[in-house]
Amino acid sequence: MSARPSMAPLQALVGDDLGRVNEVILRRMDSRVALIPQLAGHIIAAGGKRLRPMLTLAAARLCDYDGVRHIPLAASVEFIHTATLLHDDVVDESDLRRGNATANVLWGNQASVLVGDFLFSRAFQVMVEAGDMEVLRILSDASAVIAEGEVLQLETANNTATTEDAYLEVISAKTAALFAAACRIGAVVAERPVAEETALESFGKNLGIAFQLVDDALDYAAREAELGKTIGDDFREGKVTLPVVLAFRRGSEDERTFWRRCIEAGEQEDGDLDRAVDLIRLHGALDDTVERARHYGAMARDALGLFPDGAVKRALDEVIDFCIERAH
Repeated sequence: MSARPSMAPLQALVGDDLGRVNEVILRRMDSRVALIPQLAGHIIAAGGKRLRPMLTLAAARLCDYDGVRHIPLAASVEFIHTATLLHDDVVDESDLRRGNATANVLWGNQASVLVGDFLFSRAFQVMVEAGDMEVLRILSDASAVIAEGEVLQLETANNTATTEDAYLEVISAKTAALFAAACRIGAVVAERPVAEETALESFGKNLGIAFQLVDDALDYAAREAELGKTIGDDFREGKVTLPVVLAFRRGSEDERTFWRRCIEAGEQEDGDLDRAVDLIRLHGALDDTVERARHYGAMARDALGLFPDGAVKRALDEVIDFCIERAH
């Protein structure tokens, strides 16, 4: 049997640069207000893979960049991501992230939102210091799109009439936009042609969509210890993700009544999550969600076709497989 896909090759290739990114993160999240580094450090140190900043580092290397400007920009990408996590956990009333208590549980909603605001602000300070208006435009545009995606998700929450297109619009904004921007700025700092910028943006966007599709499937499929979050969070919060969209469309009227009670009315009883999982499996909604992730993964792989073969391209190719194979 072949080895399971891994992020290890990418981590090995960008490890030194990632160490420098982490140094920037630790230095720039410092503040004379003690609660800020304490709370920010809690979520930043919680064991995330740093996938988004690694994509910036890898994209720059793929474009043969040999400078250092990608280091602070990758840190900015991580600050933006971390800020959105802090805000998301407040909005979603989440208790766990990556197996640890969320910041809002430990320090409260007000502190979490305000420290998230601080990290957003810090991200833009770092970008301005980098002195590249095109990078600033790309990441500020992405930040606005992410915020729009979060608001759009509020509009689709608890709504079983949500379509697959509407769901894809949400994840394209709230997840894929930062993946796309993180990749594109690697080509920008390397001053590569627009075609390469666009190719890397396409790679990031499609990888981000695939990543989120699998994440949403895992919420109904994985064991809590593996996923690092409470299984069924999306169900309890009334989020209408693709597994629910497909199961609802394919179900009987009795089943749709169940979904409306649990998702729209928020009236959930013991055993409802188990039934939801059973219905999602019965109608093949998990398998089809992962199959759609494979489709977007294939488009991400096609976008890399513009670049010559090499260790970085192969590592990014393996990251696509890693993001999708988490579902198994």
